[in-house]
Amino acid sequence: MTRTNELRYTSVEICAGAGGQAVGLHNAGFRHVALIEIDKDACKTLKANTEGNPEWSGCKVIEADLREFDPAILGLEPGQLDLLAGGVPCPPFSAAGKQLGRDDERDLFPTMLDLVDHLEPKAVMIENVRGLLDPKFEEYRNEIIKRLESMGYEQCYWDILEAKNYGVPQLRPRAILVAMKPEYARYFEHHKPAETKVITVGEALEDSMRERYDAVANDPRAEKAFKDWYEKALEGVAPTVVGGSKKHGGADLGPTRAKRAWAELGVCGLGVANEPHEMTDPERDLFASAGPKLTVTQAALIQGFPKAWKFSGRKTASYRQVGNAFPPPVAQAVGDQIYAAFEAERVAAKQG
Repeated sequence: MTRTNELRYTSVEICAGAGGQAVGLHNAGFRHVALIEIDKDACKTLKANTEGNPEWSGCKVIEADLREFDPAILGLEPGQLDLLAGGVPCPPFSAAGKQLGRDDERDLFPTMLDLVDHLEPKAVMIENVRGLLDPKFEEYRNEIIKRLESMGYEQCYWDILEAKNYGVPQLRPRAILVAMKPEYARYFEHHKPAETKVITVGEALEDSMRERYDAVANDPRAEKAFKDWYEKALEGVAPTVVGGSKKHGGADLGPTRAKRAWAELGVCGLGVANEPHEMTDPERDLFASAGPKLTVTQAALIQGFPKAWKFSGRKTASYRQVGNAFPPPVAQAVGDQIYAAFEAERVAAKQG
């Protein structure tokens, strides 16, 4: 995944996590002014990948609780920012939870909309779970749209994007809202991005899995184990990678149904493996009867992160960052649409 446009437009991102949306928007041509995140490990990840990197020059990583965040520290005048983006917390709308919506104390939609009101960006992009588009939240969605309209924005779309349709080897549907000031919305494609080729787990992980088995090439089982995995992994895309929460135990690849789906792809879901240079137990990591376990790096590849993006913290903390991320290629697909609308407006303004 490479950057497709010049870094012409600015963005601020809330609830940035480990940087999935940030990577995608960066590759779409957005220059980040700030990445705001509350989790310490995720902030370390963001800093490790952006500080000293000329491609991310000027990007501040701000560790803060969004409810206590003062947007004045961004140093932006109203209307100066091009894009305000973020993935507000999912639990209030997730089918895996109680779906309390507005009554859930973790609901940050009001806080996000307050930021929109303060910063007056040209465009807004909000990502959440598909449960937000369930009929039970229709009234709440209408309230959100009405508030955006009262601030001078036009809804471009609020739709479900399936990650596997955008180069991510995983089933991960997300609800994406895009709203823009009318002068830019007129140039926006009012539908979700065009779908791209589906990539299988085998295609995504072939090189990294080969590297892992090469590290134990002296074991006579290595070549057959790799081939057995690869044959199964070419059959399809992964179930949703899940990060879990800090309240629960160590990392694994999800509930029983997800583990069965991983097993069909030749992957053991009963834990996360050590990286090749840290591997001390090949039996556990590579030669389990259900197949190899994934490393954090491989889980990140399944999410669509570039291989060079590194995650801070211990294995479980790193895996949770990966599992809770927004796939960069999906963010890039939406970012490309927003960027194209800005470019069209800029060209039209020049022509008078």
